Amino acid sequence: MLKELGLAIFVVLAVVLVAAFVFRCFLIAVGRTARSVVQIDVAGRRVAIWKPFGPPPPNGHPVIVFSHGFLGCCTQSIFLMEGLARAGYLVLAPDHRDAACGPGHRPGWLLRPSMIRAQKPFHRASGWSQSTYRDRGADLEAIVDALVKDPAFHGVPVDSARLGLAGHSLGGYTALALAGAWPSWKDLRVRAVLAMSPYCAPFITRGNLRGLDVPVMYQGGTFDIGVTPYVRRSGGAYDLTSSPKYLIEFAGAGHLAWTNLTKSYKDIINLYAIAFFDRHLKGDRDPDALAKLLARPWPEDVKEIRYEAR
Repeated sequence: MLKELGLAIFVVLAVVLVAAFVFRCFLIAVGRTARSVVQIDVAGRRVAIWKPFGPPPPNGHPVIVFSHGFLGCCTQSIFLMEGLARAGYLVLAPDHRDAACGPGHRPGWLLRPSMIRAQKPFHRASGWSQSTYRDRGADLEAIVDALVKDPAFHGVPVDSARLGLAGHSLGGYTALALAGAWPSWKDLRVRAVLAMSPYCAPFITRGNLRGLDVPVMYQGGTFDIGVTPYVRRSGGAYDLTSSPKYLIEFAGAGHLAWTNLTKSYKDIINLYAIAFFDRHLKGDRDPDALAKLLARPWPEDVKEIRYEAR
């Protein structure tokens, strides 16, 4: 009996270790990049930086600050970071405290249980409050503070008055919260928000999406069954959000479509993201790339588009 019990315990431990190892390898793959990424220190935080292509506009380059998903990292969506930089944006992406992906981000192959435990359970949105993941908001604010103080940030002339936030999953939560979905977080320096498969359930019943008062683009997917329904359903995040607002739903896209793991949606994600920021941060209207993308016929990978302009 003891022998069988010992064998059962050994098998369970082996399965747990193998699963942990596989999960760790998965996270490394999420943050893997083919090219080296420059990282800088901003107020004691590790921040990846992508400098903009092309000459600076008269007032400096507009800025995008990106917030990664839960257990993601600053390099988890490098295709978008590079695309925005090519479009003339200075892009900055911090590693939050829960960052756990990419080579070299954490020593060892296994993750401590404390690292993979969320501050509040994701399936209990009612337990979330304005204090939940406030540290993530502080990370973004520290970067914005540094930009405001240095108009030639790391050699790049910047226009901190043209600041956009982008975030995936828990990073989408962070970006929306800092734009005012949690009123105590609201940073008036934010001018536009790109929320990609954002965890937004807490804002639907307890937040203030009606008070954002900045342009918001939601991106979701038909296979993103855990998040997109909260955005697109009647009375969901899109309905509650102040205008101007946009919802782009990609056909067949799952929750990880906005990370390095998938290749199918990179071009279409960049297309809508850049057009959104070009309109609302650069003021591009002639030509207006976003207007063309919103009009039918939509691109093949787009399932649905909703928008409401002021």
